[in-house]
Amino acid sequence: MAVGTAELGARAPARRATKRQTPPGGVKTWAALGFLLPALLALGSIVVYPMLDTVVQSFQNDDRTAFVGLDNYQEIAENDRIKTAVKNTFLWVVIVPALVTGTGLIVAVLTEKVSYGTALKVVLFMPLAISALSTGVIWRIMYEVDPNRGLVNALVGSAYDVFKGPGPYPGATPGAQQPLVQSDRGVTLDRALEAGDSATVGLTAILEGDVPPGAREAEQPQVVPGEIAVLVWRDFKPGGGKAGVVESGEVGLPGAMVELLDGSGGVVGTQTTDGGGNVAFQDVGGGPYRVRVGAQTFSEGFQGVDWLGPALVTAGLIFAFFWTVLGFGVVVIGAGLAALPRDLLEAARVDGANEWQVFRRITFPLMMPVLTVVFVSQLIGVLKIFDLVYVTAPNSVQDEANVIALEMFQTSFTARRYGVGSAVAVLLFVLVIPAMIFNLRRFKREQG
Repeated sequence: MAVGTAELGARAPARRATKRQTPPGGVKTWAALGFLLPALLALGSIVVYPMLDTVVQSFQNDDRTAFVGLDNYQEIAENDRIKTAVKNTFLWVVIVPALVTGTGLIVAVLTEKVSYGTALKVVLFMPLAISALSTGVIWRIMYEVDPNRGLVNALVGSAYDVFKGPGPYPGATPGAQQPLVQSDRGVTLDRALEAGDSATVGLTAILEGDVPPGAREAEQPQVVPGEIAVLVWRDFKPGGGKAGVVESGEVGLPGAMVELLDGSGGVVGTQTTDGGGNVAFQDVGGGPYRVRVGAQTFSEGFQGVDWLGPALVTAGLIFAFFWTVLGFGVVVIGAGLAALPRDLLEAARVDGANEWQVFRRITFPLMMPVLTVVFVSQLIGVLKIFDLVYVTAPNSVQDEANVIALEMFQTSFTARRYGVGSAVAVLLFVLVIPAMIFNLRRFKREQG
C-alpha cells in the first residue's frame, strides 16, 4: 500500500506538468483555430484589408501620392451627381423595403389557404433565380417606348384605346390652295363665316385604305338660311385634279370632328361628319364664326410612355426590382405564417374575433420577427443596388437614375478618381452599418 501511494505521488507531478504544457482551451481549440486559419486569412485579405485600405485612400488624392484630408468628402457634399445618387438611394430605402414587406404579407395571407397558393409562390419566386444583368435586359426591352415592342406600353396602350383610341385620319394634313392653318388643336379654316355660309376643308396625305368603306363621293355643301354647312373631303383625285376644288371622284371623310368657333375662339358647337363628309350647324345666329377640324381627328393614339426617361427612370427601376424580389418576401412570410400556432388562431375565432381582428391582434404581432427579416434584408439590398440600374437605365439618363453604389463604380473606374470614389464607398459602408448592427442584435436576441 505504501509503495502504491509513493508511486501515485511520484506520478502526480508528472501529470500536473503535462497538464500545464497543454494549450489554454485544450487541444481542440488549437485544432479549431487551425481549421479556421485559412478562412481567416482569406477574409482578411479580401474583406478586412481592402476595407481599411479604402478608408485610408479616401483621405488621399487620386494617385495616392499625398493626403488631402477631408477634401474628397467635401466634394461629395458639393457634387450634383453624388447629391442625386444620395437622393435616389434615399427613395429606394424608403419605398422598396416597405413595399416588398407589405405586398409580400398581403399576398402570403391571401394565398395561404387557396389551392393554387404554392403555384403562385413558385411563379413569384422565379425572377429571383434570374441574374440582375438578365433582369435589366428584360426590363430594358419591356420599357421600350414603341407599344409594338415594349410590353408595358402595349398594355397601357390597350387600356388607353378602350377610352380614347386613335383618330380616323392620323397623319392627315391640310390640302393646298386653301386658307387652312394647322395647330396642335386641329386644322382651322382661316375665313370668317356667317349664317347661310358654307365651307370646305380639304385634307391630304390620306391613303386609299384609310378611307372608311362607307365614304360617299364629296359634294359641294348646299347653302341653307340660318345654317353653316361644312364639307370635309379628301382633296385628291386619282389621275390628277385641281387642289382646293371639290371634283368628281373625290370622297368625303366620315367621322371627322368639326368644331364651330365664335369670334373669341371658343367652341360653340361640335359635330361629326356623315358618310359624305358633311355637317350642318343650325340656328347659329349672326357670327362671325370659324370652323376647325378638331385634333381628335388627327390623333395617332397612344404612342408610348418613356418609362426610362429622366422623369420616370427611378420609378421604373424600382418597379423592376420589386418584380424581382417580391417572391422572396412572399415565400419567407408564407413560411412564417405556416409556422404560427393554429390553436391560438382558432381560439381567437372561437372567442368571436373576425379575420381582421385575428390578423391585427395575433397574426401580425407574431409575424413581426419574420417581417423584420424581410424588411432589413431588402434595406441592405437596396443600399447596394448597382447592376440593375447600370444595365437598365440608358446612358442618357444615368445621372438621373444614379445611386450611391453606381456612383462609386463610375467615379472610381470610369472617371478614375480613386480618392473621391473611395470616399463614396466609405459613405455607402457607413449607411449599411446601422442595418447590419440592427440585424445582428436581432439575431442574438432571438438566439438568446
